[in-house]
Amino acid sequence: MTSITITDVAERAGVSIKTVSRVLNSEPNVREDTRAKVLGAVKVLNYRPNYAARALAGSRSYLIGLYYDNPSPSYVGEVQYGAVKACRETGHHLLVEQIDGEKDTWRTQVESLLRQVKVDGVVLSPPVCDRSPVLDVLEEQKIPFVRIAPAGDWDRGPYVYMDDKRAARDMTAYLLSLGHRRIGFVKGHPEHAATQARLAGFTQALTEAGVPLDPAYVQGGAFTFRSGFGAAERLLNLPLPPTAIFASNDEMAVGVMAVANRMQLNVPRDVSVVGFDDAPIAQSVWPQLTTVRQPVVEMAEAAAAMLIQPRASPPGTRSRMLEFALIVRGSAAPPPLA
Repeated sequence: MTSITITDVAERAGVSIKTVSRVLNSEPNVREDTRAKVLGAVKVLNYRPNYAARALAGSRSYLIGLYYDNPSPSYVGEVQYGAVKACRETGHHLLVEQIDGEKDTWRTQVESLLRQVKVDGVVLSPPVCDRSPVLDVLEEQKIPFVRIAPAGDWDRGPYVYMDDKRAARDMTAYLLSLGHRRIGFVKGHPEHAATQARLAGFTQALTEAGVPLDPAYVQGGAFTFRSGFGAAERLLNLPLPPTAIFASNDEMAVGVMAVANRMQLNVPRDVSVVGFDDAPIAQSVWPQLTTVRQPVVEMAEAAAAMLIQPRASPPGTRSRMLEFALIVRGSAAPPPLA
């Protein structure tokens, strides 16, 4: 069977080989009707570019890096899935690397990775996106990067994000609307920007409702099942325990539910439990978890697309906000009668 070549695509689309190449490389200054004809020919002919050969012949590697350091496997998995979706559409490949350890090793880790493998750009997920030594190396070596949900340094490159504070406020307001006034909160990992944003949203909702914040009802966590389990033990053993607990991610919320079950407390009859992220585990427990759906896959896909196809973003665009959704399931109900 004869393989389809770029010449075949050019002939079917009625354009030059150079124009086909420009379309496949997502270059600007190609008329949209011409781009549509080329892509249509690619689809009809089932043309598959030889990206390895193109990488050897040109200055691009068709590799996108994803740097992460997150204790939540479900979050990392969704980030990878979203980035891979964007890469597959353009024939790129994703190289996933963990940037962990102490602060004084972050720079050397990134420098070592960049020496070993050439990448066209890097997606930075939290908390790596807020580590200055990592950003410094990428800027020095002129490697494009897009950050997911950074905490600050907004002028250091493009980013995608969601409004964590507003989402946490809305979830807390939902619990208040059910009648809860004693609401516990489990914070996330202290290195993550989302941790403080979600705590701020929780506090704002209580203030707006005129409900005093009891410091004993706010417990530390680390975005892991174990940390949620420990926080729930402290909260549910208080002299006056909360009637609802808002864990700032789903894995911690499931840890809370495990403690409630061990203490023979019914969820949601005796205590309501809500989470954040809408990770797969949220629908694997019973009752299923009321949570905030964070568009993790979509944010990662958008970040990778901003690297691969910068022409798709309006000129001057440095950020993109995606919307969240409140997902009401069976783990929250009005508080028990006194």
